[in-house]
Amino acid sequence: MEIVVLVKQVPDTESLIEIAGDGVSIKTQDIKWVMNPYDEIAVEEALQIREAQGGAVTVVSMGPDKAVETIRTALAMGADKGIHINDPAAAGSDPLATARILAAAVKEIPFDLIIAGHRAVDEDNYQVAAAVAEFLNIPQVSMVVKAELLDGKIKCQRTIEGGTVTVEAALPALFTTQRGLNEPRYASLPGIMKAKKKPVDVKTIADLGIDPGTAGAANRKVKIKALNLPPVRQAVKMVEGETAQDKAAELVRVLHEEVKLI
Repeated sequence: MEIVVLVKQVPDTESLIEIAGDGVSIKTQDIKWVMNPYDEIAVEEALQIREAQGGAVTVVSMGPDKAVETIRTALAMGADKGIHINDPAAAGSDPLATARILAAAVKEIPFDLIIAGHRAVDEDNYQVAAAVAEFLNIPQVSMVVKAELLDGKIKCQRTIEGGTVTVEAALPALFTTQRGLNEPRYASLPGIMKAKKKPVDVKTIADLGIDPGTAGAANRKVKIKALNLPPVRQAVKMVEGETAQDKAAELVRVLHEEVKLI
């Protein structure tokens, strides 16, 4: 079983996010970068499938030099090899261009199954994995909480509003992970040491046959015009009064005279 896992490096959700001077990006100097949490679930699921059925796990990621840290994390968890798409011409690509680039990289290697997180916690687009499946012309199942490999197909339980639904798809296929599918393992010290020797192929978009005119920030279909922090909330106002009736009357006065809601 040849399994490909798509991973992304994202800011740690506990990092303090500040808007950069250009007003359309965030300051990255002091941010801690980690593997997207949903991609950790994808790596774990791939490892469990390999352990049960044999084969190999290849991790594919696109990003700058530091993105190799996330690939090495996946390798330390137990993945076999990595592909790092590292090209300034791809920086700032929108989800469609990102998917086109990732699909081009996957096309060059054998695969029976592709696993990815259903969303990245930085931009929350929910788009890349589905678009990769479309470019590869394979079925995809999203938000999977249970997966079972059968003869030439995969059976998945995916979350829907109010419950779950069971679907099947012929292999090769792509599915995206939801919380509850598994509990990602920690990388062991031996795993970390072994990861340093595992192969990571570095590719540019030219290597993959991607037209630079379809990638990068300048060629986004949807452009970010401005980033703004949420407005500062006013302090809580306590409504005073001797009795419930006094408090109710004061609340009505505040809503009418100060807040002007009524």
